[in-house]
Amino acid sequence: MRLLVVGRLSGQLATAVKMAMAHGAKVQHVERGDQATEQLRRGQGADLLMVDYRIDIAALIAANDAERIHVPVVACGVDADAREAADAIRAGAKEFIPLPPEADLIAAVLSAVADDERPMISADPSMKAVVSLADQVARSDASILITGESGVGKEVMARHLHVGSKRADKPFISVNCAAIPDNLLESELFGHEKGAFTGAVARRIGKFEEADGGTLLLDEISEMDARLQAKLLRAIQERVIDRVGGSKPVSVNIRIIATSNRDLAKAVAEGTFREDLLYRLNVVNLRLPSLRERPGDISVLADHFVKKYAAANGVPPRVISAEARRALIGHRWPGNVRELENAMHRAVLLATGAEIDVDAIRLPDGRPLLETAGAPAPAPVASTYDAGVAGHAAQVADAMTRSFVGQTVAEMEKTLILDTLSHCLGNRTHAATILGISIRTLRNKLNEYADQGTSIPAPQSGVAAAYGAAG
Repeated sequence: MRLLVVGRLSGQLATAVKMAMAHGAKVQHVERGDQATEQLRRGQGADLLMVDYRIDIAALIAANDAERIHVPVVACGVDADAREAADAIRAGAKEFIPLPPEADLIAAVLSAVADDERPMISADPSMKAVVSLADQVARSDASILITGESGVGKEVMARHLHVGSKRADKPFISVNCAAIPDNLLESELFGHEKGAFTGAVARRIGKFEEADGGTLLLDEISEMDARLQAKLLRAIQERVIDRVGGSKPVSVNIRIIATSNRDLAKAVAEGTFREDLLYRLNVVNLRLPSLRERPGDISVLADHFVKKYAAANGVPPRVISAEARRALIGHRWPGNVRELENAMHRAVLLATGAEIDVDAIRLPDGRPLLETAGAPAPAPVASTYDAGVAGHAAQVADAMTRSFVGQTVAEMEKTLILDTLSHCLGNRTHAATILGISIRTLRNKLNEYADQGTSIPAPQSGVAAAYGAAG
């Protein structure tokens, strides 16, 4: 992990830095907030900022945000009282570390905030076969395309490949191509020179240069604009990039890993993705099976998440009851590993007995997890229940049909998009997948609705927060 320390490096702060280095962190240091932003702008990336609480943390975060640099901040300091620590948190710091430091606290904060510890866990034969292939190709420099549904762990697999590669001691840089508007993605990837466009107040090193020597993950590559795909193809072929507004090419030495939850061959046929770029990216394809295709992983992943979130929340780890384990294995998990992780995070917080029982495992809307496989309920109860559900479903369907009458197609489309987005707790990627449209199309629709004055659900809004969803 790369740690950038901001503040005067003396006394107890120096001790904290030594402890961080003992836990494997690579540490750089500057004294002022503006120096930190400048260092990040130059491509000297960091996974975490450790900032003296006396520095203007809010201004530092605002300056980074203006450059689209998003690095978590932890505040630290000697003799800070409760008000000063709270002020640092309100300014945007994720945690406050009192100095003199405790070794265990340093380790816990580095792990929790940076979230580097995401091991590749597999027990199911179908997933083990994919991991075996990944281990076989990890040390090569071949470009790799990781495909699979949202939430199956594509970024975890990408990090696993990097750790097993010859570039493991170099940076691992990730860019979500769907989360950055098209007009900004080029600068984000390739950087820009001062004055290249309005707002370019200084040279900015892009992700290609920041990843030099290491691995660059292009997440959701299918959402990249066709014009930018051509520039990416040249960068992969020639191993050179052109900064926006630059006058000469810059050599880079990186390994490319890309991910997609869409069928790129279909995208090629539809003319939205370049065939030659697909060939360059898809030297090796790793298709990650959905969680319902690898039921043998559900139990071991659930145990892992229980231990992880028990430690993160300072509660003793509980074992999962036999009934709860059957319910977990029987659920279809449409959100895959990400949904399971959030469910177990909630379960850790909601469990009250000696075990995590089935009542503690809740869906994002707060309903109990209903067992969909395993031992059936007694026949008389099941038939009564089914009849009630069927009658209720018929009433709901009739009411919905009546509500559509008199609406325009555009109004129905808007209702469908916003209801789906709310169902997905504001997650744009999941909503686009369910709707069968690209995230770019979804983003354009949401911008249109926002211009009309419609309230748009924010990511991770709603009841999930009340149950401790992990995101």
